[in-house]
Amino acid sequence: MTKTYYFIGIKGTGMGPLAQILHDQGNTVLGSDIDSYTYTQAPLEAAGIKILPFSADNVDRYADAIFVRGNAFNDDHVEVQRALTLGVKMMSYPDAVQEQIAQTTSIAVAGAHGKTSTTGLLAHVVKNIAPTSYLIGDGTGRGVPNSQFFVVEADEYRRHFKDYAPDYAILTNIDFDHPDYYEDINDVTRAFSDFANHVKKAIFAWGDDPHLRLLQPKADVHYYGTNSEQDDFVATNIRKSTQGSHFDVVFRGQSLGEFSVPLFGQHSILNALSVIAVAYMEKMDLSLIKSFLMTYQGVKRRFSEKQIADITVIDDYAHHPTEIDATLDAARQKYPNKQIIAIFQPHTYSRVIAYKDEIAKSLEAADKVYLANIFGSAREKQGAVTSAEIGAEISKFGGIIEEDNMSLLMPYENAVMVFMGAGDIEKYEFAYEKLLGQLRTDLQ
Repeated sequence: MTKTYYFIGIKGTGMGPLAQILHDQGNTVLGSDIDSYTYTQAPLEAAGIKILPFSADNVDRYADAIFVRGNAFNDDHVEVQRALTLGVKMMSYPDAVQEQIAQTTSIAVAGAHGKTSTTGLLAHVVKNIAPTSYLIGDGTGRGVPNSQFFVVEADEYRRHFKDYAPDYAILTNIDFDHPDYYEDINDVTRAFSDFANHVKKAIFAWGDDPHLRLLQPKADVHYYGTNSEQDDFVATNIRKSTQGSHFDVVFRGQSLGEFSVPLFGQHSILNALSVIAVAYMEKMDLSLIKSFLMTYQGVKRRFSEKQIADITVIDDYAHHPTEIDATLDAARQKYPNKQIIAIFQPHTYSRVIAYKDEIAKSLEAADKVYLANIFGSAREKQGAVTSAEIGAEISKFGGIIEEDNMSLLMPYENAVMVFMGAGDIEKYEFAYEKLLGQLRTDLQ
């Protein structure tokens, strides 16, 4: 029996793909959000899902629908407030996700870093082997009737994943991110411990993470990594090239063969290893796993590339020191003979205050570094720290860029420009690309 769902905040990176899944399953889906364009709305529009501006009248008009409330909206939001007043049927985003998790063999991917990339890779491999629905945090979702598997990205922010009860879970790492919510690393570890205790069959955890080693869930734990003495699934004989990464996989002394991914950086090898581990434990054909790993194209805003004349522009969501390390490592692997220029927008004042020194240290891996001003949030519109203070700690610092003045970036030729951030770094990137396109055209 099909239903009607109304999403409050339908453009959210989790809400959008969940709306797509429910639409694909034959339900009537619509929702509301801000007027300004976001990259997550394109697939919604392509599916014919109606997006309305926020209004209390919407709730009255669709009062018979099942309302799905985005995590970002408090009781005083205009539509939430009206929905509570009318007493319509309303569920949280995590509750709606758990409904999907409960319907099939589910695999959740959680971690402070790497969860979107890993979820995307896992979904790509599994969907090509068996009927699979998936929800990825880059705004991508797909629902398949009678799915055998459901692959979902599980977000630890504000403990949104606390009530998920998947069959399997991949845990990429535990780190102290989101200092606006979590007290410290121990608080984060407790949140992951609570999530892990809900996993039914097995957990696949990165073996080098000391906080993951502390977890003692009820489900079996299989560690993956590069240490044959402590890990169950081990990547050995690693070879990195400008075409990708190549490695052998050993499971408890048994060779599973050679695998390759068209991805870059050490983190990509670990992500692929976790996917191989899950697929192997579900008895999927190893030859199919090998084949589909090689056809992966990546997810939105994770090392996305474009070429403008002699300049390579990379766009990445990296906003934490660990993520900056991974992105610059990947750029070095793919482009070992080119200048790597980092353009970074710090994200939220609380994160910068917590990690100012570490951010500066991570950015030193680039040949030159430029910063945008700090992107705040709805909860943090200002703070007692500036981008210039980060720049003062970077020996290769080139200055602060402005959207209407890209002159600092224009002299570079045959370089790799890596734009990183979780705010609105794209507006700086687009401004640079527009000028670059004009300049290169004028020179021809």
